[in-house]
Amino acid sequence: MSTRSVKGLLEEALCLRETLVCLRRAIHRHPEGGFGEFETAALVEKTLASCGIPSVRVAGTGVVGLLEGTRPGRVVGLRADMDALELDEGTGVPYASEVPGMMHACGHDAHTAMLLGAAKLLSRRRATLPGSVVFLFQPAEETDGGALPMIEEGVLENPRVDAVFGLHVGIDLPCGEISVSRGTVHAASDMFDLTILGRGCHGAHPHEGVDAVAAAGAVLGALQTVVSRNVDPLQPAVVTVGTIRGGSARNVLAESVEMSGIIRTLSPAVRETVREKVRTVVEGTAAAFGGRAEILFREGYPCLVNDPGMARLVEKTASGLLGAEKVRLSTRPSMGVEDFAYFSRERPGAFFYLGAGNVAKGIVHPAHSPRFDIDEDALPLGSALLAGVAARFLEEEE
Repeated sequence: MSTRSVKGLLEEALCLRETLVCLRRAIHRHPEGGFGEFETAALVEKTLASCGIPSVRVAGTGVVGLLEGTRPGRVVGLRADMDALELDEGTGVPYASEVPGMMHACGHDAHTAMLLGAAKLLSRRRATLPGSVVFLFQPAEETDGGALPMIEEGVLENPRVDAVFGLHVGIDLPCGEISVSRGTVHAASDMFDLTILGRGCHGAHPHEGVDAVAAAGAVLGALQTVVSRNVDPLQPAVVTVGTIRGGSARNVLAESVEMSGIIRTLSPAVRETVREKVRTVVEGTAAAFGGRAEILFREGYPCLVNDPGMARLVEKTASGLLGAEKVRLSTRPSMGVEDFAYFSRERPGAFFYLGAGNVAKGIVHPAHSPRFDIDEDALPLGSALLAGVAARFLEEEE
């Protein structure tokens, strides 16, 4: 895009600010959990229709819109997640959640509003747009993951998407800045559930039983060595046990103890090593106490890895829109997970962070906090960035 086109795009986006704020707050007041985003999906469909963009439902509550340009060309995908968290809001803002126990505490309401803004901006350029834009409004990022079901239903085909982009608000970044990586952005995850099986008996006669609580304590301690003694110190990995439950009375040796946790890694080789070592440690330690262990792994999201060329395209677009001094090149991956990884595994793509923090406004609380909020000045910037990235990708091919 030319410098003039970029500036025009930003000016148009800034004129949409109040519309985007209204959209974001409407979604924020009515948060919905994974695969339950019915009101949000209906709002998305209505807004896309007002732009002349047809849409279809996928994966239950996902929405896919298609904007076809007037000239043939490549196809670019833009993604936003729509689901909220199970959390009671504590911000006290006038647009706070009206649903007890649910809150948009990760910015998905903002992502959805930004992508709707990008749809408005790009629809106005339909007459000069080469190729097509696929708008991917995804359910369930926070829970079971809506990206993979959407992909399995063919959202990257017919038309075949050539590249895909997404963003996430970042409170640790000042509003008006972005951060983008040319490589790994987020970790892969694997959940595990395990049961330590002993033999219950009276607490006065412990020699007659097998104490599952004692075995579980040893397992918990031994798991701390999986990373520290089995993984190269220069290779990031995390093993977390988040829950432990067992026993029925203070004077009874527990028959069983249940534990659950998660593994996070940044490389396939380390991922395999850690999973195998967790199994070995759990089963071996339980056996050493005279009991046994059952463990079940559930594969989570893969690593999110940006395509270097697509990341540079984001950098160029953001430099033109916001200024080169507002673009940060990240070299430090997060051990958090993000199911945009499924999209970027299938197609070249880039996932970047848009600053939405503002110390002066008190917007400093991190994602998943009950006091989380964003600087809404970020909304038009996100719309302009998404639209600009899509237009640049299509126009550079031409």
